[in-house]
Amino acid sequence: MTRTILKKAAELLAVLLVVSMGTFSLMSLMPGDPAIAILGEGRTPAEYAAVRQDLGLDDPFLSRYWHWLSSAVTGDLGQSVVPPHTEVTARIAAALPVSVELALLGVVLALILAVPLAMWSATHEGKRVDRFISAGTFAVLSVPSFLAGLLIIMVMVNQLGWFPRNEWVRLSDGLGANLYHALLPALVIALTETAMFTRILRGDLITTLREDFILAAKARGMSTLHVLVSDALRPSSFSMITVLGISLGRLIGSTVIVEYLFALPGMGSLVVGAASNGDFTMVQGAVMVIALIYVAANALIDASYGYLDPRIRRAHV
Repeated sequence: MTRTILKKAAELLAVLLVVSMGTFSLMSLMPGDPAIAILGEGRTPAEYAAVRQDLGLDDPFLSRYWHWLSSAVTGDLGQSVVPPHTEVTARIAAALPVSVELALLGVVLALILAVPLAMWSATHEGKRVDRFISAGTFAVLSVPSFLAGLLIIMVMVNQLGWFPRNEWVRLSDGLGANLYHALLPALVIALTETAMFTRILRGDLITTLREDFILAAKARGMSTLHVLVSDALRPSSFSMITVLGISLGRLIGSTVIVEYLFALPGMGSLVVGAASNGDFTMVQGAVMVIALIYVAANALIDASYGYLDPRIRRAHV
């Protein structure tokens, strides 16, 4: 088990190293001169040259990369090159909780909706209920996120007035107020994830329900609900859990549309704004943090397989 953990840790570090080098390389190829982004236009060549020298932009690529990476390991992601030149770590620390909360709430809502829908659909395979749920999930997957968000805003914000649109209350200012402002954006995120989880889990449940141990449980007089929850759900969850880990890491950095629709100060808005302004240090730091969370989430998903299936746990003993 120790060897397996060390092997996984080495793989995760290798992935992060590749991501960091790829991100740093891409940022080095960004058009424009960072010195102009910092000082603005109309300065003398000597002033631009001094800024490039201070930032180390004239140093060799590997030297610049090593300096950035060694600082990033200690938590120093540099300083924004765009006024007001704030610390990258401070900006990320302010934006990350918003995106993490939206992603977690969206995934939790998706699971709350998807698991019972998948169970209901799988136990009525081929019947009207199954066809209705399958058609509904396919329809949701066919609707772009921005369109679904606009429709929800039109109904729940503009027509009914149940939720605010352009406000955000941080968790430190009160749990109730925070959830009230976060629920609608999380619901927009959850729609697509619910449809995807439902379709994946339904297919695996249908296969599991045909297994001999399920038929034996039914022959002993176990109720359908008991068989589903106690016997069928865990071995049917592998595909969904894998997709869940990928979705969680992806959502933290890809909630740009939702954050734009609701004017939320999350990671998506931070990265898009930094890229638009040529703030390469901000983009580098944000991408590294998102990659770290993505890799850590998938490592936890791998660890959960042993709980879901004892055969995997025993294989590593």
